[in-house]
Amino acid sequence: MTVSQLMEELSMTNKVILITGASSGIGHDTAKALAEQGHIVYGAARRIEKMDDLKPLGVHPVKLDVTDPNNTKSVVNQILANEGHIDVLVNNAGYGSYGAVEDVPLDEARHQIEVNLLGVADMIKLVTPSMRERHSGTIINISSMAGKVWTPFGAWYHATKFAIEGFSNALRLELEPMGINVVIIEPGAIRTPWGTIAADNLEKVSGNGAYAKAAHKTAKNMRKMYQSSKMISDPSVITKTIVRAINATRPRTHYLIGFGAKPAVLASRIVSNRTFDKIIKRFM
Repeated sequence: MTVSQLMEELSMTNKVILITGASSGIGHDTAKALAEQGHIVYGAARRIEKMDDLKPLGVHPVKLDVTDPNNTKSVVNQILANEGHIDVLVNNAGYGSYGAVEDVPLDEARHQIEVNLLGVADMIKLVTPSMRERHSGTIINISSMAGKVWTPFGAWYHATKFAIEGFSNALRLELEPMGINVVIIEPGAIRTPWGTIAADNLEKVSGNGAYAKAAHKTAKNMRKMYQSSKMISDPSVITKTIVRAINATRPRTHYLIGFGAKPAVLASRIVSNRTFDKIIKRFM
């Protein structure tokens, strides 16, 4: 066995992993994959019953609302009491609130920020002390290519993902000297209920009034894209990437993956904003 193989094998042994948003989609699949590898996995979500199928695999389902500080603190403290430490935190909980900025109530905008950004920050603040004491740990934040490019009617969602990018990059500089890795996963279009939910919400919020025509067109195109096998990636692409990052001795800082992610981000960098706007309008 080579040194690199030995290091990889050691890195894969029985890590204690906490995954938020584990009741469906990427979080659910990742919890399953990691449990099958023998890791100690805590799957956290508001809808704990949605994780019943993970129990036979050894996953520990816990009820978690990332916007409730008392709940988050209780969950992390319980895991630390059970296991003594947490090796990996996967911040996957999040959603996309779509609608014209003019139409989206500020209470909904605040909730989007509470879930997608402040909930992430809260979880990180809770697990960091024990990781810092052990000079070891990995924090994986699930962002999106939406943190690097933009589309109409997604202003609040994009705002949270752009924020996660800057937040994670700054956090990495703070925690690297403490032996803690900070990783950003940036998926493109993935086959999950996310697209349909976002499209439905868009039509609910902006389906009438000044933005109705554009909103219905965008929602139609979103559904078409998320239902097309040619324009979307299977969630397993993201799951495998998360698992690879967790098992790596030195993971990359960013993983830009999934259909359309790299071309879209590259285009946003090499053409003017006006030109990129025109490209987006063709698809949306």
